[in-house]
Amino acid sequence: MAHSKTYHLALMGVLTALLFLGQVIMSFLPNIEIISLLIILYTIFFDRRVFWMIYCFVFLEGFLYGFGMWFFNYLYVWAVLALVCLPLRKNRSVLFWSILSGFFGLSFGTLCTLPYLLTGGPAAAFSYWVSGLGFDITHCIGNVVLCLVLFKPLYTLLEKSLFRT
Repeated sequence: MAHSKTYHLALMGVLTALLFLGQVIMSFLPNIEIISLLIILYTIFFDRRVFWMIYCFVFLEGFLYGFGMWFFNYLYVWAVLALVCLPLRKNRSVLFWSILSGFFGLSFGTLCTLPYLLTGGPAAAFSYWVSGLGFDITHCIGNVVLCLVLFKPLYTLLEKSLFRT
């Protein structure tokens, strides 16, 4: 049975809330997050509609944590992940998505240097990147482990939510 647009819109709202809740619950862990995995899965199932979910999530974070420099990073960094995933969304390999998620975690700090480059120049961007390398390594490892463990069960859960008969 095909679900209505209203059902999909409501589901997207709930899933966006789960993005936000996942970030808040795991915020005590340094750069260990479930957001990357969820954005990968949401891109697989929702195609370009994932951008609505990403930007609602980013604005919810801004309202909770304030609109600092990090906010500008989040406006494009999560979208970059979705843009990379869009042409690859037919792939169902847990290992493939785990490696991609790990690479994204490792490159997160590099992606976040743009505002520092624009406001402080190359030295500021480089300093920001170098100071965060340890966090990027943690981010990489966390993303790989979470994706290896949770991709399949979350994929199945989303599939049943979207395509149940």
